[in-house]
Amino acid sequence: MKRGKIITIIAIVAFAALLLYNTLSAQKYTCEVCVEFNGQRNCASASHESESEAAHSAQATACGPITNGMDDQIACGRRPPVTTQCRTK
Repeated sequence: MKRGKIITIIAIVAFAALLLYNTLSAQKYTCEVCVEFNGQRNCASASHESESEAAHSAQATACGPITNGMDDQIACGRRPPVTTQCRTK
């Protein structure tokens, strides 16, 4: 192989590793949230840099399958979750 190709491959692998590291290291909290809406219950988990954002994202994800339309999604997101469990990574 030519020297230029080897350097290019090394640069691409290093860049991909850097992106992966930055993405995973930024997610410091993982939260699992369970919600109830219109008689249905669903749980979901999410990771984020802050605990509040992880909980909010998990709640939005949990509301998705048990709601119909944007109005229900917003109403579900405004309800307090049934359970919330957060941990640091």
